[in-house]
Amino acid sequence: MKEITPENIRNITLIGHGGSGKTTFSELALFTAGEINRIGTIAEGNTASDYNANEIERQFSISLALLHLYWKAVKVNIVDTPGYSDFIGEVKCGIRVCDTAVMLLKAFEGVEVGSEITGHFVNEFKLPSAIVINKCDNERSRFDEVVKIANDRLHSGAIPVVFPANEGLSFNTVIDVLKMKAYTYGAPGSKQVSESEIPANLVAKAEEIRTQLIEKVAESDEALMNKYFEEGTLTLEEIEKGIKDAVLNRSFTPVFAVSSTKAVGMNNFLDFVDKYFPSPLEKEIEHARFKGSDQKIDIKCDPKAEPVMFIFKTISEQHVGELSLFRVISGTIHPGMDMINEANSKTERLSQLSIMNGKNRQDVTTLDAGDLGAVVKLKDTHTNNTLASKNFAVTLNEIVFPEPIIEGAIIPKAKGDEDKISDGLHTIHEEDPSFYGAFNPELGQTIISGQGELHLALAVKRLKERYGVEVDLVEPRIPMRETIKGKCLNAEYKHKKQSGGRGQYGHVFLKLEPRQRGSGFEFSDEIVGGVVPGRFVPAIEKGVVEAMEKGVLAGYKVVDVKVTLFDGSHHSVDSDEMSFKLAGSMGFKKAFMEAKPILLEPIYEIEVTIPEECMGDVMGDISSRRGKILGMDSNGHFQIIKALVPLSELHKYSSTLRSLTGGRGGYKRKFSTYEEVPKDVETKIVEEYKKSREEGH
Repeated sequence: MKEITPENIRNITLIGHGGSGKTTFSELALFTAGEINRIGTIAEGNTASDYNANEIERQFSISLALLHLYWKAVKVNIVDTPGYSDFIGEVKCGIRVCDTAVMLLKAFEGVEVGSEITGHFVNEFKLPSAIVINKCDNERSRFDEVVKIANDRLHSGAIPVVFPANEGLSFNTVIDVLKMKAYTYGAPGSKQVSESEIPANLVAKAEEIRTQLIEKVAESDEALMNKYFEEGTLTLEEIEKGIKDAVLNRSFTPVFAVSSTKAVGMNNFLDFVDKYFPSPLEKEIEHARFKGSDQKIDIKCDPKAEPVMFIFKTISEQHVGELSLFRVISGTIHPGMDMINEANSKTERLSQLSIMNGKNRQDVTTLDAGDLGAVVKLKDTHTNNTLASKNFAVTLNEIVFPEPIIEGAIIPKAKGDEDKISDGLHTIHEEDPSFYGAFNPELGQTIISGQGELHLALAVKRLKERYGVEVDLVEPRIPMRETIKGKCLNAEYKHKKQSGGRGQYGHVFLKLEPRQRGSGFEFSDEIVGGVVPGRFVPAIEKGVVEAMEKGVLAGYKVVDVKVTLFDGSHHSVDSDEMSFKLAGSMGFKKAFMEAKPILLEPIYEIEVTIPEECMGDVMGDISSRRGKILGMDSNGHFQIIKALVPLSELHKYSSTLRSLTGGRGGYKRKFSTYEEVPKDVETKIVEEYKKSREEGH
């Protein structure tokens, strides 16, 4: 293997909407560079990056894949990310550790919602970017229009460096405006590329785009701009340096014409990557914190510095164990080194280090700052952890994963599997922090949550495949609340039991009033003259609180009430804490049912991003879910609808939204408030609760 230093590394992540061809593009890149000897296809299930059984079966990427190739003077690390929105967390992992984001767009469809979402991530991480317009062999390919749309909606500095000479079914030739040559590609698999002069009918177009490009480059540097205005041109050396600087400072996004299936345009793309994409040395300096303090420190990409590495993905493989993918932030690492996990202060000894091409691993003896690799069998280290040397206890900024947009409840098919389920859910979360799973004591259910129906379904499948646990995935109970709208000024309850020997006696008078929403529970002791001895008052309050926890109307927690104990009586022998606790509990239930009890349901604020033409369908659907539209906004050709919708109406909403928008819509949600349930819905819930209790008895 060649010796790799930071200046010779290019770290790129492939992003974009599902179906834009990222996996096929990465396959062509590996083949063109000689890393693989045949181009695999998704249909045949033999690509380097989609190698696990679920990806082969479903024919799309589920997890990110780490790949590498060598081209001219550089090593190119590629992180191929999924396009399906259920796996958006994987995209954030790839963007976090790469130096350039390469977005693939389809030559006919152009910018889709997945392109917009991942484009926001690029801006969030302030990454240099490039655009590959793929599938230029589509008979309806519209390269020039897609470039304009990309300028409007992704980056105003998007200018082609390579455009198609003959887009459509016969596409085999591209024009490189930097080299001012035409490149004709042979049949897929032949690796034949011939250089020629630009056809006469395309010279004017090539010169016009080249002028645009030089003007854009000149804009990014004052000295270059002055020279360009004075002399009307720049030297080749100035253009090359200007392009590199403009890519790095994000004022220019190069655009390439490619067909991954016809194997057209890859050599031109890789030549540009080699010459103009930033190396790790040019990446924005990493910020870290010293352990136990907020003191920030900048970490330079220096192979001679103290070693620091960031784990950006954990993969659990049956025959290998846990595989941790990482970026070396500084220093040089090698097998046998001891590193400290700053999250838990545990020491990890690095065993085998590898570079990856999907599932194929190649062992290496060292990896320098800026490089990406994998290490097996770390004991206590997972995604988002920092490993550093003992002399340099720092923690790097973690990836912030998206909030879940769907929940499900899982019910084991066999008894005694609870521990296995808990362990399995914990492991899945460590591999994929955008997935969550835990037992919810209030609902009495194990709740899993994530980015979509498929995300949850795959987690259930993995529980079965890896842990031998079969579960049913059902709609979770809604964490409703109970409260009152009226008052009960005098509720009496006497608990009296005589069964030979010492009896039980507790007697209370309670007053119940509603409190302001969100203000909680208040208990007031207004006993006068010791009719209920003070030592029994805490037991009464405890009885009230227990009744509130279990619910009265439909088994949900009671909130926002004031309970006043104002009278009662006791027996000198038969009264005790238990008697008064029972009296408090039963007295509260009686008072509650007389004080106009109501159910409250959680209301979520949703933000739905959809194409303009889907507005009517989506708004109609929101209304049918008892939703209230708060307002609308626009973002390019997409509309953003903000609305309040009950949580009970949002189950599987992501799937409905995809169906209504042809996969082009997305949404996010956050808890807003609790609101009163409509009477007809409440009646149905209360009846179901009563029925379930009767069946339970």
